[in-house]
Amino acid sequence: MEKENVAQGSYTEVLIEDGFYVLKVQNDSLVKQRVIREIDSTFIQFHFCLKGHAKFIFNEGMYALEVSEENSLLLYNTQVDLPMNMEMAPNSWIVSVVMTIRKFHSLFSNEADYIPFLSNENKEKKYYAQEEVSPAIAVVLSQIMNYNLHPSIKELYIMGKVYELISLYFNKSTDADLEQCPFLVDEDNVKRIRQAKEIMIAQMAEPPSLPELAQQIGLSLKKLKEGFKQIYGDSVYSFLFDYKMEHARRLLELGQNNVNEVGMKVGYSTSSHFIAAFKKKYGTTPKKYVMSLSKS
Repeated sequence: MEKENVAQGSYTEVLIEDGFYVLKVQNDSLVKQRVIREIDSTFIQFHFCLKGHAKFIFNEGMYALEVSEENSLLLYNTQVDLPMNMEMAPNSWIVSVVMTIRKFHSLFSNEADYIPFLSNENKEKKYYAQEEVSPAIAVVLSQIMNYNLHPSIKELYIMGKVYELISLYFNKSTDADLEQCPFLVDEDNVKRIRQAKEIMIAQMAEPPSLPELAQQIGLSLKKLKEGFKQIYGDSVYSFLFDYKMEHARRLLELGQNNVNEVGMKVGYSTSSHFIAAFKKKYGTTPKKYVMSLSKS
């Protein structure tokens, strides 16, 4: 079941099964938005921020927890209700997964010791965690937020993606992995690679060459290539291609620009090159994609 605007603020709620649902919240306005929803103490909450940031307010404003872009927030308290009172910054997107603790426990019934708050000494305590979103999780979040499917299979698709999301969330790296990947231990290197990503996104219509990018962030070309692959799971230009296509798809959905204009915005000087790139990514042309939106 999919509901629209059932809380203060604009969001979509997808019921996966009884006691298990997903909220997709988008604030594309220029002002803050408040989203309020009752959630009692029998539920565990996962909040993922795709862009922007949001603040979760508790106990009538006595304390708050923030979640920023590419970060997540896990909330769990069996003692008191934790209703959603979320203040979203302008231009922010949040995906929230909420399920009963009973349902969640059933997913890990044979691996309870692997999940810290499912252990016997912690299961009656409150627990929260703030973590960075991995590249693999970021991809799944984007798929949950943006899909163009026949209504009859939307629930099945979302269900599969949510189980994938929870699996990836608890697929923790081991110390051995970190030892094999010393680059990721160096916070300065990671900051420089993130800076590289922001530069490519900001200049996606006319991106710098890789040597120019490496010089801008102060890393060698080799470290740029290897570090970007380790952090984002893809090469710089492959990542940029996917980002440009996703941005173009969102622009087409807004309907404020024609196909040629959208292509120009993401760096294609001719519409034929943009159409070919879009078809390579999504298996259909921009025009056919726009036409499918009006039918769904």
